[in-house]
Amino acid sequence: MDSFILVAALALGSLWAPASADKWNSKARSCSDIRQFYFGKGFALDGVPQSEISGEHLRICPQGYTCCTSDMEDNLAALSRREMEGLLKNAGRSLQTSLAGQYKAFDGYFLELLNRSSISLQETFIPTWGSLYSQNSQVFSDLYTDLRHYYRGSNVNLEEVLNEFWVRLLEKLFHQANKQYFIGEDYLECVSKQIETLRPFGETPRTVKTMITRTFVAARSFVQGLVISGEVVRKVSQVPLSQECMKAMMRMTYCPHCRGMASARPCANYCSNVMKGCLANQADLNTEWRHLAETMMQVADRLDGAAGVDSVILALPYRISEAMATMMDSIENINSKVRTHTAYKCSYFIKKEEKKKDVGVVALTTFEPELLFFPDGFRRSPSLLQVTDVTMRLRDMQPYWVSLPSVLCSDRVATGTGAEDKCWNGMNRARYLPEVMGDGLASQINNPEVEIDITKPDMTIRQQIMQLKIMTHRLKNALNGQDVDFQDTSDDVSGSGSGMCTDDSCSRSPRLVAPATDRPVLYPYLPENKEVKGSAARRLPSVASCLLPLLLLLLRL
Repeated sequence: MDSFILVAALALGSLWAPASADKWNSKARSCSDIRQFYFGKGFALDGVPQSEISGEHLRICPQGYTCCTSDMEDNLAALSRREMEGLLKNAGRSLQTSLAGQYKAFDGYFLELLNRSSISLQETFIPTWGSLYSQNSQVFSDLYTDLRHYYRGSNVNLEEVLNEFWVRLLEKLFHQANKQYFIGEDYLECVSKQIETLRPFGETPRTVKTMITRTFVAARSFVQGLVISGEVVRKVSQVPLSQECMKAMMRMTYCPHCRGMASARPCANYCSNVMKGCLANQADLNTEWRHLAETMMQVADRLDGAAGVDSVILALPYRISEAMATMMDSIENINSKVRTHTAYKCSYFIKKEEKKKDVGVVALTTFEPELLFFPDGFRRSPSLLQVTDVTMRLRDMQPYWVSLPSVLCSDRVATGTGAEDKCWNGMNRARYLPEVMGDGLASQINNPEVEIDITKPDMTIRQQIMQLKIMTHRLKNALNGQDVDFQDTSDDVSGSGSGMCTDDSCSRSPRLVAPATDRPVLYPYLPENKEVKGSAARRLPSVASCLLPLLLLLLRL
């Protein structure tokens, strides 16, 4: 019996001895490496152990023998949070810089087209139209000024701008063609009110209105889309990380140092789960972000091509000169219509000059314009072809929000031969077994690394998702020629691209209004019997339309 007890004791001793030795050896290991690392991160060495201690006090890292105290764990956890938030802001700034570059490129391209068109008109109208242009150049410069203001987002009604231009041009040409008469302002106003009846410029005003409206509505909504995208990135990049994310980042990043495994890098799938959990709310931007990018690319396609923005803007002087020539060629017919129509309304506003016979109104032969502008003759400058480049960048940025976890993990995970078996899995240097979670908040319900309440989404990010939806809705309207309302952003969206914010200080973004619940009627082309109307042209129902139901009711009685 005594011999049996002795043998049992020896056997137990043999089993205990290696474990006890390993435990003693582990406990005796030096903490010099983490002391140097901890000091290098800017922390004082007061209270940092010289050798490993028992880790029952740890709340984040595994509770084995460790070189980290509770204070060290808290400090490193806060550091991991700051570093992660810094990475997110840097990634956001990179995307903002890209969007700002796209905005600046397109904005410069568009304004350069307007400048070239304006200069072309001036240079060719002077020899072609002579004093008629020089004495009335303000009419043309006002048109270009209004077009620039509209593009900038000012409260300008594009339809009214174009209508006013043709009315003023009619008055100037009519007055010039009838110099042998005293023509008062009231008479000119009376003539201008008949512009739809007279149609002195032929079909050109309708053609120009359609082309200019489609182009400028698309261009303005396009640059506003770039501005809104940059604002969304800026605001989302500033969303603070949760407490649970901070713990997961600490466990993945600095707990290996506390365990004396500074060289151990996170397992790839382990890092993916941590990042997917930390960025679950951000990933929910993906759907609307892609929708916005896709719609902006459709708008960009509208602005590019043979009938694109450069063709429309650069051909504007030709269109105007063509319209002026149409009127001058048919001035006799126009005068005849005016005399016939105004015999009882406006004729007393016009007086013949003394010592001149009433020979009627004749066209001035001094105005025989040579049409020097040909739409097909404008050459596209390679330096201004920015739309294609912007489209490519929009396509590249589509997966941004769901690719963030892999981007942020790419430089920190273990790679190479045997990496899956020797990487840090959150507890030790070994294979990581859990499966990788999907993208978005709802997919994190079983995330083993980050505890998340999927019923409480981040409200800042939800607001930005709504901003993306609204902007996409407006861009789709712009594709159909429907005007887009924006708050005046002329101060924000300057030629230098200052509307794109790349730091915490940012100017106000355009005011967006939630889209109507009724689905808009979408036309593949503009209806022939309807003109594109700016939102500022919307009016309240007329009194007659409001009283009509009441009148019908009274008649029935």
